[in-house]
Amino acid sequence: MSKMDITNSGFMDRREANHVPLTPLSFLPRVADIYPTRTAVIYGQLRYSWAEVYERAVRLASALVKAGVKQGEVVTVMAPNLPAMFEAHFGVAMAGAVLNTLNTRLDVSTIAYILDHADTKILITDTAFSTTMREAMEQSPNKFITVIDIVDEQDADSAAGQRLGDIDYERFIAGGDADYAWQMPTDEWAAMALNYTSGTSGRPKGVVYHHRGAYLMSMGTVPVWNMQMHPTYLYVVPMFHCNGWGHAWMMAILAGTVVCCRKIAAEVIYPLLHEHKVTHFGGAPIVLSMLVNAPDEVIQRPNWTVNAMTAGAPPPAAVLEKIEKLGFNVTQVYGLTETYGHLTHCAWHDEWDDLDFGERATIKARQGVRFAHTETIEILDQETGARVPADGKTLGEVCFRSNCIMKGYHKNPEATEEALGSGLFKSGDLAVRHPNGYMEIKDRLKDIIISGGENISSVEIESVLYRFPGVAFAAVVAKPDEKWGEVPCAFIEMKDGIKASAAEVIAFTREHLAGFKCPKEVRFTEIPKTSTGKLQKFMLRAELIS
Repeated sequence: MSKMDITNSGFMDRREANHVPLTPLSFLPRVADIYPTRTAVIYGQLRYSWAEVYERAVRLASALVKAGVKQGEVVTVMAPNLPAMFEAHFGVAMAGAVLNTLNTRLDVSTIAYILDHADTKILITDTAFSTTMREAMEQSPNKFITVIDIVDEQDADSAAGQRLGDIDYERFIAGGDADYAWQMPTDEWAAMALNYTSGTSGRPKGVVYHHRGAYLMSMGTVPVWNMQMHPTYLYVVPMFHCNGWGHAWMMAILAGTVVCCRKIAAEVIYPLLHEHKVTHFGGAPIVLSMLVNAPDEVIQRPNWTVNAMTAGAPPPAAVLEKIEKLGFNVTQVYGLTETYGHLTHCAWHDEWDDLDFGERATIKARQGVRFAHTETIEILDQETGARVPADGKTLGEVCFRSNCIMKGYHKNPEATEEALGSGLFKSGDLAVRHPNGYMEIKDRLKDIIISGGENISSVEIESVLYRFPGVAFAAVVAKPDEKWGEVPCAFIEMKDGIKASAAEVIAFTREHLAGFKCPKEVRFTEIPKTSTGKLQKFMLRAELIS
């Protein structure tokens, strides 16, 4: 009897019964079936169960199709973290369309560009942004946009804002059919979302996500964050940023409760944490800084553990130490828009629990190791392409291979090839690998300071500056210098009522850094920030050369 090649047995091909395209859309009807009455979304006075969220998403899908949206066309949403934004993360794709969420702090010109570049078919916009959106639509070459207004009666700016369309969101979805027979995608590689990069240099690039990546990102987050069923999640991270790190879809897996947070401020976040006994939230390091630097009368320390996921620029160890003392358990993750959000995390070891606060915070500031949905992380020498040694010192570029890597850049084959053509996604971030294998980001390629031939990490300097008493925010950029080519220049935003001198700051850094790494100039100012909490270093650089 001949041996059979099990792998290539023809009668065991993929079939409808044993191969289903992966999509996070599958999470919603499941949770609505199993936990129909459980609270899914809270926003102020509004409460929606999972059955209601499912019906509203189906009605949204139906209404979009009735409005003429076709497979693969783009629906753009301009809104903060509201129930409508949460519903759009399901309903738009249920209509076969692609969700494009706009950063609410973008300038008019950039929004006009995106509306045209994305070929937006329908725009759903909060009336709080009516002035900006009206001007953007006037500027945009795309003159074929149907506008749906979100009127948030719980917000004064939204309630008073101008209506740009002929119908508001609630009336729009009321016109959809609750029994609309929407279809799961037949191709998990189909586009599901379109997210634009920050565009700090030139026009932003459109990053295209597929259903498979969104599914795996959602599933992969659950074990890393040690999540159990029915968490209460405060949506602090904007849902326009990497689709809120995939947490909208993840919460449907866990039948959790999402508390929407329209305004990101300590005086808003602390009361919401206590009112709803929040167990989890995600936010950029600036949110952690905001919480620890809030006035004493605002800080309300929880008497239970609140799990906080943070990502973005490496959070200063001093901030992590302070937030832990307030009762928050921080999980540091790392990723980019092009990677659906996080691909690495600082996996914790029990033996580190016995370290002091400072040592634990230093470890937690590292970006760590790969998620289960991340196949490969390499830190490669930029010149040779070889792996850098795990010595905690040698810099290399972080490169990835994962199912959670973008399809590519919308309408930009050249940039797509540059990012993906090597077989790995090139992040543009510089990191070291420690002897235990943990990665630590040191800088963006564009943020590294090369002074007299020496590479200086701006992040390393910033970490020291955050330990100086009274510092709320710190950013270090390269300043042109005739002798050295460029030298570090520090911009510092102090806490209210606290002052310091440049000489005091520089003297402090000299206690912790080699002399060539210390700032040669210190400027005290309010540091510009994006809505996702990133410090806008390009604006600081421009200030130095203006």
